[in-house]
Amino acid sequence: MKIIYVIGSLEVGGAEQHLVRVARAIRARGYEPEVFVLSPGGPLTSALIEGGVPLHGMRVPDWLRRVLRHERAVAWTGLALSATALWWLYWRRRADATHFFLPSAYIVGGITALLAPRMLRVMSRRSLNHYQASHRLFTRIEYRLHPHMDLVCGNSRAVVRQLREEGVPSSRLRLIYNGIDTQQYRPQRSRGEVRRELGIADTALVFVTVANLIPYKGHADLIRALASIADRLPQPWVCLCVGRDDGIGPALQAQADEAEIGSKLRFLGARHDVPDLLDAADIGLLCSHQEGFSNAVIEGMACGLPMVVTDVGGNAEAVIHGHSGLVVPAQDPASLARALLDLALDAAARSRMGAAGRDRVQELFSMDACIDHYSRLYSGTLEPGSAEPKNPGETSESR
Repeated sequence: MKIIYVIGSLEVGGAEQHLVRVARAIRARGYEPEVFVLSPGGPLTSALIEGGVPLHGMRVPDWLRRVLRHERAVAWTGLALSATALWWLYWRRRADATHFFLPSAYIVGGITALLAPRMLRVMSRRSLNHYQASHRLFTRIEYRLHPHMDLVCGNSRAVVRQLREEGVPSSRLRLIYNGIDTQQYRPQRSRGEVRRELGIADTALVFVTVANLIPYKGHADLIRALASIADRLPQPWVCLCVGRDDGIGPALQAQADEAEIGSKLRFLGARHDVPDLLDAADIGLLCSHQEGFSNAVIEGMACGLPMVVTDVGGNAEAVIHGHSGLVVPAQDPASLARALLDLALDAAARSRMGAAGRDRVQELFSMDACIDHYSRLYSGTLEPGSAEPKNPGETSESR
């Protein structure tokens, strides 16, 4: 079965990393995936090429950039060239299915697919639809495209619920949770070695959050929470902030300095040794104001960390409150502080919840389980709701 995946870029992000894993894994199952990128390049390109997945895209030539001059004109020209190249790819490859990830790919790919040979059309929404508030035109286009999709997927119950509210019939909705290769989340270096490299004492309590520095990821809430309990936390302690700085790093450092915990926060930027950093920590965090279903959460769980997460998107579907971590309201630093302090002072609870989280990932959020669902999606045997995990002690009648 030939599948053409469409995505905006191959920069390091949750959706992009997920697509790379899916394309490589689905190829190993005997499918013939290809990936079309609206903005070619990016650090994840090599992972696709190494996995044997054909990659396509169209850049605006340098000479045309010089002629157009203005960035907006270059952007619109790039979209037009990408749409034309994708349309031609559809006709050349005569694929059995096309699958769009993220809004820009859905709009460009979805419109183009309507003018291409008939194939299975699939869209995956991987976040809540808050972005629609500032993109009214794109929102209207999405709503017009929904009826032309054969299947529409969400990666959490919350996302699927919003898609239903947008008018997508339940018969076309599918839920597929993210999956990770748990083997990749085994540390390459010892916990002590990583801590020594970072200048952290073996006895220190270490928090870690893996999230790009974007306002909605809630780093400011985290700083306020930590500042309010700094003198009650076991000493010494440190918080590792792993992720690309999208422009708010200096403001966050200034906020931490003003709260007199600036020396306790380490902004490490984007890293390629995330499993090692997670293994060197004691408590994992995700303080987002919005999410679809966060890979960072299940990655922390896979490394045996008790997770403290905000109750947005699919966070509470991954982390069972009191069992594999703690779930707190979003944008509520006081509740976040109480949860952090509770775990910081209870080593036994951290150990118990971390072990439960690791088991939950292996059972429900492995890459094999995820690819099984994608395979059933394309074959037409994945029923609505069939990917939903049960909480501990939950039965089908209680859901």
